[in-house]
Amino acid sequence: MFSRIRTARDDEGFTLIELLVVMIIIGILAAIAIPTFLNQRNNGYRTQLKEDLKNTATAIESAAVDNNGDYSSAGVGMTNAYAAPPAAFGLTVSGNDTIEVKFVSATDYCVKGVNSSLGAAETWYYSKSSGIPSATAPAGC
Repeated sequence: MFSRIRTARDDEGFTLIELLVVMIIIGILAAIAIPTFLNQRNNGYRTQLKEDLKNTATAIESAAVDNNGDYSSAGVGMTNAYAAPPAAFGLTVSGNDTIEVKFVSATDYCVKGVNSSLGAAETWYYSKSSGIPSATAPAGC
């Protein structure tokens, strides 16, 4: 009898139901956390792209200073169609960003950026006239 009581006390552990409940709870938490993580990662790519747009705008402004604020192709080397920024700007873009610039007028320009991790459907713009990065093309862009 002594050995039977001892065996009953030593027989400890989790039942199959308890293990299944824990697995279900972990699955629910993962289903909530993974989309949130992916969304935060995309927000990081967007922020990186916006920073590259602003850095490009700063380079354009710096180049235009030597030309009395003229953004024309003669002034800073931009054309009236989207193209890669002139090498004279000395720009380095982050990660998977692609930046293109466009001359709009002697006093305005547009910068277009795409991050391949976000997909080609998501394009961001910056223009001197708007002054802020935007997911929609400003007038003239």
